[in-house]
Order: sequence, then C-alpha cells, then structure tokens
Amino acid sequence: MKLDEYFQNISGIGILSTANKDGEVDAAIFAAPHVQEENQMAFIMRDRLTHKNLQSNPFAIYLFMENGGYYKGTRFFLKKIREDTDPKLIESMTRRHLPPDEDKARGPKFAVFFEITKTLPLVGTGKEHIAT
Repeated sequence: MKLDEYFQNISGIGILSTANKDGEVDAAIFAAPHVQEENQMAFIMRDRLTHKNLQSNPFAIYLFMENGGYYKGTRFFLKKIREDTDPKLIESMTRRHLPPDEDKARGPKFAVFFEITKTLPLVGTGKEHIAT
C-alpha cells in the first residue's frame, strides 16, 4: 500500500516521539500526517516541547496504531528536513480551525517536514510494509 492511500483508508491514533540533544524523550499525540511525496510527511505544530526538541535533534518516530485492535500499525522513522512558517501554507494544511482569537492566543504554528528513513510494523521487526 502506498503512503497516501494508507492514511486515506486507515484510521487510528498517532504518537510523535522526539528527544532533545541530551536524549530526554517526549511523546505527543498528533493527527495523521500530511503526505507530501511518497517518502515525506509533514505535521503542523505549535512551539511546544516536540517542536523545541526538533530544533536540536532532527530525528523522530511517528507511531501509528490502527483502529481495530490486534496491535496493527506502523512505525515511521523520520528525519526533519525543513520547517516553514508561511501562514498561507499552514492555513492550507490546517484541518481543525479554531476561532481566530483563540488560535492566535495558542501561539505560532509551524509546518515541519520529514523524510521517512524507514518503516516497520507496529510490533516486531518485520519487513517494511508501506511503500515510501
């Protein structure tokens, strides 16, 4: 299955894990990523711990657990390749829209782009199963 098809056809919950330069780890729930190209994905994020960690350590893992039990899903090994603060780009990628005042009060948004370096099943060390 191709990456864009995977996120269009499979629902579930995603967790993005990052670490700072000292190896202190964080994990946060994130919506399904925005598929850019077959080997790239992007997330919209605020300037919180996940974003701060990515400033000193570009590596992350996005763990996506598919609905339906049986521990099905995918681990995406990621490397940050760039980020963008263009309001028009971020607006075009935003899925959940807050009232403008509330959105502004929550702080700036960033579009953070990653290269997928490897995919593995949620459980085990089986072969890569998502075409990237």
